[in-house]
Amino acid sequence: MNEKTMRKHRWQSGIFLLILIVLTYLSSAITTFNFMEGMATIPEAMGWIFSNLLVSQESFEKLPKILEKLAETIFMSIAATTIAAVVSLFLGVLGSNTTKVNNFLSVFARFIASVSRNIPVVAWSLILLISFGQNSVTGFLALFAGTVGFLTRAFIESIDEASQSSVEALTATGATYFQIVGKAVIPQCLPQMISWVLFMVETNIRNATLVGILTGTGIGYTFDMYYKMLNYNVVALITLCIVITVIIVDLISNYVRKVIL
Repeated sequence: MNEKTMRKHRWQSGIFLLILIVLTYLSSAITTFNFMEGMATIPEAMGWIFSNLLVSQESFEKLPKILEKLAETIFMSIAATTIAAVVSLFLGVLGSNTTKVNNFLSVFARFIASVSRNIPVVAWSLILLISFGQNSVTGFLALFAGTVGFLTRAFIESIDEASQSSVEALTATGATYFQIVGKAVIPQCLPQMISWVLFMVETNIRNATLVGILTGTGIGYTFDMYYKMLNYNVVALITLCIVITVIIVDLISNYVRKVIL
């Protein structure tokens, strides 16, 4: 890299840093956020947490009910992810440049993925809440909609990165479209696709807690109920159960990824 190019990169980095500083200042001014005051409240906030969010013996009496709702959240997340993965596989095959049937279906699949992915799960929950009300169906559909967008995009990229040699070999032998997809494309992409599905299971378990608060289902609803009752001991137990569950799911997912990849 010559000196002129390095000087250009330094100027670009300096301008970017200046723009970032200006945007940060404007954001603080518009929101009336004071960074120093915010930092000063941290010790008091941490003190409140350690004083109030304590798991007591009485809160353990609620553990069976908490675990029941937590299991409901986990199963809903797995169901939403699994069904979304099937739909996403279909859309991914249609949207990929390697396996697309025609340009119209490819653009259509990519459009669905873009719209679904760019609307947050919380927004999906609020949109569906108006139509379906507070129930488990709303939570399931919100997770499903968000997952379809993410997995479709991930599957399209995985299929596009697949080796073309096996596809060309089967094409040369006169194989049908479905034979090419089933014998050449999917087997190559399957480990990576499974990895993405496992990632979305982890993500949806986290998202399901927030979705449950809005839709009145699962562990999110239980958390919200005890929080509004100011029963912070049970809130602490619920939070602990969620954290442990996410860690366990993450460990299982990492182990499965090591095996398949």
